[in-house]
Amino acid sequence: MTGKEATKPMTQMPEAPTPQPNPRPVTPGEPARSTRRWRGPAKSVATSNTVIALASAALLLSVWEYFGRDVNPIFASHPTAIVGAFGRLFEDGTLPGAFFDSMRPMAVGYGIAAAVGIPLGLLIGRYRTAEAALGFYVTGGYATPMVAFIPLLMLWFGLGFAVKVAVVVLMTLFPIVINTWAGVQAVPKTLIEVGQTFVAPQSAIMRKIILPATVPYIMTGLRLGVGRAVIGIVIAEFFSAIGGLGGVIIRSGQRFDTASLFVPIVILMVLGIGLTKAVGYLESRVAPWQRETSG
Repeated sequence: MTGKEATKPMTQMPEAPTPQPNPRPVTPGEPARSTRRWRGPAKSVATSNTVIALASAALLLSVWEYFGRDVNPIFASHPTAIVGAFGRLFEDGTLPGAFFDSMRPMAVGYGIAAAVGIPLGLLIGRYRTAEAALGFYVTGGYATPMVAFIPLLMLWFGLGFAVKVAVVVLMTLFPIVINTWAGVQAVPKTLIEVGQTFVAPQSAIMRKIILPATVPYIMTGLRLGVGRAVIGIVIAEFFSAIGGLGGVIIRSGQRFDTASLFVPIVILMVLGIGLTKAVGYLESRVAPWQRETSG
């Protein structure tokens, strides 16, 4: 290297090192898992898990069917009766209409919560002033039972679409904010110091260093938020009782039609599982290094 080359100034900030696997964000109540266990081929593991899940479901349904037939239908039901009720509700148009009445406000509310919660979590996690000013509101909101606000929301927004969206936003927002906030605080300080050493603007540090390292935490918040969104839409419909899957549950209960009551419950359960799996798949695409450490 010549003297001229040695003294040549560096004019471009080097790219941040490839993100190293962060500790896996832990869902509340989920046991920690070792990252050093032996794993076979990914396809074999996925197939094995699917077979186990299907066998478990088949066993549960068989036991439920066997014992459920001996129970008074006013108090409980069984799978074949629920399938029959599903067919009736689908044929008369009740079920498709209720499903879309629930999904539209849930999708809008979840989208709003994600669009607000992720930037808010990044802001609170990155700047101490924002954390001091807003952090305790987020913590308090997460700990507060949102059901307490529904009567007030009904006074503000009425009994239609808007109140359902508002309830879903409140139920979903705080898990997303808190997980994003935690993700920013978990970013290694050395990576941020590299950017500051080369006088990188704050926007570049956020875009190239903080955001990529925070992605696994953001996805965990979105995954938790999906379940909260499903709960929120049903709670909102329980209070309004004018439509949606929650309305079907209320009306079926009033008629003592237990089989029809179980139909939306099963749909919501399957929906929650499917959406959670979908967000998990999205996480594996945008943060593949996280999947490698989570097993």
